[in-house]
Amino acid sequence: MATETVSDTTVPNHDETKSTEFEKDQKRYQDLITTLPHVKGWRPKAPLIGYGGHWWIQFFLEGTLYAREFFQARPKDFLVCSYPKTGSTWLKSLTFAIANRSRFEDSTNPLLKRNPHELIPFIEIQFPQFPNIDVLQDKGNHLFSTHMPHDFLPDSVVKSGCKMVYIWRDPKDTFISRWSFFQKQRLEHGPLNSLEECFDMFCKGLCAYGPYLDHVLGYWKAHQENPDKILFLKYETVRADPLPCVKRLAEFMSYGFTAEEEKSGVVEKVVNLCSFETMKNLEANKGDCYEQSCKERIT
Repeated sequence: MATETVSDTTVPNHDETKSTEFEKDQKRYQDLITTLPHVKGWRPKAPLIGYGGHWWIQFFLEGTLYAREFFQARPKDFLVCSYPKTGSTWLKSLTFAIANRSRFEDSTNPLLKRNPHELIPFIEIQFPQFPNIDVLQDKGNHLFSTHMPHDFLPDSVVKSGCKMVYIWRDPKDTFISRWSFFQKQRLEHGPLNSLEECFDMFCKGLCAYGPYLDHVLGYWKAHQENPDKILFLKYETVRADPLPCVKRLAEFMSYGFTAEEEKSGVVEKVVNLCSFETMKNLEANKGDCYEQSCKERIT
């Protein structure tokens, strides 16, 4: 994920204020964070910070606090919500493909050249850190995402009545995927703890955005209270039989497939475009291409 702010030299003059405002607010958030409990994290130089019943890495907590204050959701917006490493990248690609299937030919779909995280921006990452990327400047864009727990969503999300989809995954697979992902990262925060130590911390809820089961239950309860606004999906179910799940997601998003589309194989095309085999071989989904692309998409 992107972890650097956009330099002042690359920000257009018409929106310099927004970047400056975040930097000013960031100091306020940092002052708050110094008063909060800190415990050992999965890396020696990245402590976990306790706030509101959840654990955070400082970078994400700063972005979350900013999003809660300043992100203004609209009724037509749609949020892709998840805990990290539960299938959010795949769900984003499916969501984008469904909503934009009539705009692009198969060969020109942005998913072939741009990372799904870039096309559906995180409200606690791109919104504060990269406010001038083209997708955030496009008022016609209504697709956003978040890893924030449900009880931390901005008030505007609830008040606007916008819809959201949440995906969850078997806890042990979530942990292994997350630990493996962190192992491949080269960060200045020091080496990753052992598998055994990280697993013990995960079971105790000591992980960014955790505890994991609290995260899942928060969205599950919200789904039960308002099933017309929150769709609840299980990663393993979607993976085992994606076609009916994609049709269900499209219907929920108000982008349902017509009988003619189903007959002509449009649903299958969406599934194939977003398949793991297709996505993993695209240049935009390799290495640091996603972070670099965020810096290049300044309008």
